[in-house]
Amino acid sequence: MIALSDYLILGAVLFCISMAGIFLNRKNVIVLLMAIELMLLAVNMNFIAFSHYSGDIAGQIFVFFILTVAAAESAIGLAILVVLFRNIRAINVEDMDKLKG
Repeated sequence: MIALSDYLILGAVLFCISMAGIFLNRKNVIVLLMAIELMLLAVNMNFIAFSHYSGDIAGQIFVFFILTVAAAESAIGLAILVVLFRNIRAINVEDMDKLKG
């Protein structure tokens, strides 16, 4: 059986990888969105691990709400990305200030 600490270590590693992705890559919007999604999935995995080992279902229900917010966040992020690409033909974060009206 896999111990709780194994899940927590894996969640921490995924969270650190996503933080490194955010801090090391500040140019590409798609990579930033993927790093944010990875961060949310690492937190979700910790919620599910705690929920499983404590025998409480509240953590798993909370994960459904987080996944709903993550789906909405990625849809809005991709919509902004499409508008950015249509207007200036680039997906750099530095070019987002050109979208101001």
